Amino acid sequence: MRLFLDANVLFTAAHNPGGKAALVIELGARRHWRLFSSPYAFEEARRNLQRKFPDSARMLAALRRELHFVEHRPSLESPEGLAEKDRPIFQAALACRAGFLLTGDLRDFGRFMNRPEITFGVRVMTVADFLRTLAE
Repeated sequence: MRLFLDANVLFTAAHNPGGKAALVIELGARRHWRLFSSPYAFEEARRNLQRKFPDSARMLAALRRELHFVEHRPSLESPEGLAEKDRPIFQAALACRAGFLLTGDLRDFGRFMNRPEITFGVRVMTVADFLRTLAE
């Protein structure tokens, strides 16, 4: 199983190492699934951590080694109505053939959550929803 992690998931995992986002990364490190992100998402997480919680930047650097990085491909489709700033995230998830794009960005991705029929087969979910789905 391939998971693509958005910037806010990386940010949260680095800032809250005991939380659900960090658990997803820990389980990925144990080979329960493969973890992907993009340089674009990682840089956004790093920049936001540096500004808001600079002490957490070291944790993000440690998490980096658990991730496979993939560049977005502008030639790939994205769902109709997805904000321009979020297209590189979605296109990177498609590029690595992720089954899931995990994000906490409900404002921009909310209408695409759990709707693989409009997201080219990728299930866009929050970390909590993903973990709940596994438990069911």
